[in-house]
Amino acid sequence: MSETDGATPAFRRILLKLSGEALMGPLEYGADRDRIAAIATQVKQVVDRGVEMAIVVGGGNIYRGLRGAAEGMDRATGDYMGMLATVLNALALQDALEKLGAVTRVQSAIEVSEVAEPYIRRRAIRHLERGRIVIFAAGTGNPFFTTDTAAALRALEMHAEALLMAKNGVEGVYDADPRVTPGARFLPEVTHRQAIERRLEVMDSTALSLCMDNSLPIYVFNMDDEANIDRIVCGERVGTLVST
Repeated sequence: MSETDGATPAFRRILLKLSGEALMGPLEYGADRDRIAAIATQVKQVVDRGVEMAIVVGGGNIYRGLRGAAEGMDRATGDYMGMLATVLNALALQDALEKLGAVTRVQSAIEVSEVAEPYIRRRAIRHLERGRIVIFAAGTGNPFFTTDTAAALRALEMHAEALLMAKNGVEGVYDADPRVTPGARFLPEVTHRQAIERRLEVMDSTALSLCMDNSLPIYVFNMDDEANIDRIVCGERVGTLVST
């Protein structure tokens, strides 16, 4: 029995930001089936608590394999390739969630009508209210914006109470990159402004500014611990809290 069993959720609606790298597992690039299944299990557990959940997924795991081809390419073209990569990841995650019995919808910011709904804000909110998991693909639909910015934007549009930023192999935010600087200090709490001014690796500055201007709290946590999403949803302090 988990320590959060029977706990009352601290949030009604959240948005989870998954990097493409979170789907790679042990692979150098691409998507690992077991890793995606494990993430889907975590998400389903939270939704079964009655929490409404939207997901924004990145495309780095696929784009990493295309990096050689994209070298020297026009930035906008490269960004559109990245958007298509997020659509592939969204469909893989949708399939894993539906195998567990979850009801999902993929909404894409670029038109791919055969495999996903177009992004329509009111429709997305309606899906969430009905207990469906909404996976947002293709970022904001615009080049020069990252999926971090898409996550901040969609969280605000959905009236999410918190943005959960899943990281790989790090517990949260540090004052330096712990993989490069052995003595890097873990920061359990930091403000949006401090994160921007100190260039802490939370998310990109556009996304951080958007969260700061709208007082949206960000929970940065380690995706490797499979209980972490549920712990945060149940009000436990996990990883780093970025707030005003």
